Parts: sequence; structure tokens; C-alpha cells
Amino acid sequence: MTTQNVVTRFAPSPTGFLHIGGARTALFNWLFARNMGGVFKLRIEDTDKSRSTQAATDAIIDGMGWLGLQADGETVFQSRNAEAHVKAAHELLANGAAYKCYCTPEELEVLRENGPKDTAFRSPYRDTTEALDKPYTVRFRVPDGATNISDKVQGEITWQNKDFDDLVLLRANGTPTYMLAVVVDDHDMDITHVIRGDDHLINAGRQSLIYQALGWDVPIWAHVPLIHGPDGKKLSKRHGALGVEAYRDMGYLPTGLQNYLLKLGWSNGDQELFFEDEAVKAFMLNGLNSSPARLDFDKMDYINAQHILREDAVDLIVLSLPFLEAKNGGRLLPERVDTILKAMDTLKPRSKTLVELADQAEYLLLNRPIEISGKARKAFKNDALLHISALILKLEAVEQSQWTAEFLQSVISDYASENEIGFGKIGQPVRAALTGGAPSPDLSWVLALLGKSETLGRLSDVIEQ
Repeated sequence: MTTQNVVTRFAPSPTGFLHIGGARTALFNWLFARNMGGVFKLRIEDTDKSRSTQAATDAIIDGMGWLGLQADGETVFQSRNAEAHVKAAHELLANGAAYKCYCTPEELEVLRENGPKDTAFRSPYRDTTEALDKPYTVRFRVPDGATNISDKVQGEITWQNKDFDDLVLLRANGTPTYMLAVVVDDHDMDITHVIRGDDHLINAGRQSLIYQALGWDVPIWAHVPLIHGPDGKKLSKRHGALGVEAYRDMGYLPTGLQNYLLKLGWSNGDQELFFEDEAVKAFMLNGLNSSPARLDFDKMDYINAQHILREDAVDLIVLSLPFLEAKNGGRLLPERVDTILKAMDTLKPRSKTLVELADQAEYLLLNRPIEISGKARKAFKNDALLHISALILKLEAVEQSQWTAEFLQSVISDYASENEIGFGKIGQPVRAALTGGAPSPDLSWVLALLGKSETLGRLSDVIEQ
């Protein structure tokens, strides 16, 4: 490696969406690089052309961008580095760390079935020096002895080399395999720390041998346990949403999901919430947990709700606009946006997600005459409409400058007292008339946010109907 600075990478295969586990891996790499003043790189491992797609590559990059995980420098595409991979394989052939294996697929199947069960695969051509005129693969010659790594999460780990296959480096068609390509790319990208899921832990042993055979420095390893579902089993589709874009569509904030993923396998004492650059300042590898973390949707909702509370109102409008327009059935007029902006302090505390925020704002989006749900319509029994008519006169007398939640609360309360009725006798039908049964905050705030004209119009519509 040519640099002493910390360099991390996220290296997904473009075969689908940005999985929540992959997003957490990217986050850990990004945070560690930022904490150390280092570099975070993105490599797309697209050597499997039959499964790699441009749509998946775009989804990964879009998902990382939405989460705020910007990579440094240009994106590296593994498929474009094949020449370097092949060169490394030939270096290993030249120094005796690799050999040509002339076994056909059929011969390999027989050898595996009939070979010894207590050792890994060793080709019968391992010690052949004669070049044969037939197709061959290039295999790594696993040395005798043992391989030890010091992992920042898993600790000291030792494997007996007899348990490692002489793995293929170059296929019979001359293309490099994943195991070789990863080592070469990480070296050429000056990667100092490999932070990834512990499903790759055994690969660290195999890859360490390749690094050593090429005379290259071995990176520092940190293998994080995979995310489990709430039932303690490995995360799968049966547990619900898996892709980052699904959580975005469910109304989670980028900062909220980032905070939750951070806590899913890393800790900093008892701190649960991280705002602005607190996570960057706090993140160190010794905070990574060695036990699997379980997905907890209640905790995810709680953390996201706290980030909604902290979010700037204007920024929150921008983030929630797709959900508000979906609820509205089309584009929001500027005056509606202004109304929702003014209402944001009443919407935030009642919303765990942006979907819920849009639900809470629905009463502000309704067009007159509003449709009143069957349950809400039950509030118009007995003399409710007479009380609404009388209250309209009271409200018409309120000056525009006095149209505030505090003053309107006193108007309604005074009306109830003067007529010797409970607040609910007037409050429930007024709320039904103004919201149609949609979720809403305190009644005085409903009136204040709708404004005098809209409030009087909605109340009059009920009387006329």
C-alpha cells in the first residue's frame, strides 16, 4: 500500500437493490473513514455479467446518495480491472504460489467424490511441471501450516491450511475469479481496512494467503455479524422490507435510518441518538459488537421520530413532499405548502414516519365541501348543528389579528360555559366538520391553521348540507 491514511471501501455486487445489511456495511466504512480523516471508496463488483445490471448499479448508488454516504473519487468497476487480475495470477504462477490445473469438470466431480474427506481439494496436477496442450485453470497453491488473522471484531482466529481448497484464480476461459479480483482491487485501491459482514470471515483467511504470496501488506480486518430478524433468524424476505429504497418509501428519514443502522451492531455507551456529525466523531471499530443484532421496528420508529422532531421544518417539507402529494392526489399549491409549514410543529410530535406526517396533515389538504366519515358524522346528533351555527357567529366576530390557537381556545371554552355544556358537546362536532374525521391536533390549532375563511367555510358547509 502506498499510503498511511485510512482507506475503506464498500464493494457490493450489482445484482439487486441496496440491501439494508449492505447499507450498514457502507455506513460503517464511511463513518470510520470520516472519523479518521481518511478516504471512503465505492467499488462495484460486476464481474458476474450474467447477474450484474445497470439498474442494480444505479439503485446502489442512489441508495447510498439518499443515505448521505458519498464516496470519494470515481466509482471503481471491478470488471474493468481484469488485466490487473490476470497479471497477478501470472505473478503467482511465476513464483510457484499457483499452478495450472488441467482437470475437466467431470474429473473434478470424481475427485471430490472419491478424495479424502478430512482435507480440502488438492489437484493431481499440483506438482506437474510439464505444460500440457489442453485447457487449464490457474489454482492457488495453499501452503502448509496455519493462517492467523487478528480481527477487530472477532479477535484472533486461526485456520489450518489443510482445510483451504486450492482455489481457482483464473477460469479455463482466462477470466479472474472473485477471490483473486478482490485482493488485487483492494491492493490497487490502497485499502487499509476491510470492514464487511462475517459471512466473509473465512475469505479473510484465504485472501491473507494470496496477499502474502504476492508480497503485499494484508489489510486490517473487521468482520461484523450479520443482521438477524426480530425472531433471531438470519434476515430474509419473510421479515419484511430489505432494501433501502423500501424504507425510504415507508417514510423513514435518511438521518433516521442511518442512526438506526448505526445502532444495529455498534454502540457508544448508552447513547441512542446521534445528530449531525456526532456519529462521525464517535465511531471507532472497538464499538462494533461481536454478536448479531436483531432488527427492531419499534426501535427504528422511535429513532426516526426523534429525527423528525429535530429536522428543520423547511427541509422536512422537501422530504415529505412526495407523501403529501400522494395524500393530496396531485401537486400541492404554494398556499397549501405554506399552511403545512406553519403546522409543522403540530405534525412533528405525532409522526414516526413521513407517511404518518402526511396522514396527520390530511385535514389541511381537504377541498370543500369535505367528505365526513361515517364515524365522524355521528357527532352531528341532537342539537350539534344548532351549536355550530351559534359558534359561527362567535367566530365571525373574531378579528383576523386575534385568530390564534390561544384566543380561539378561549372562544370555544367560553361558548361551552355560557351554554352550560361540556367542551365535547361543541368540540366533537366542530372537529368533525373541520377535519371530516381525519387525524388532527388540538381543536384550537385546527382552527388557527385552517385560517378564518376556511374554518367558517367548512362549518357553514355542514349547516347547508
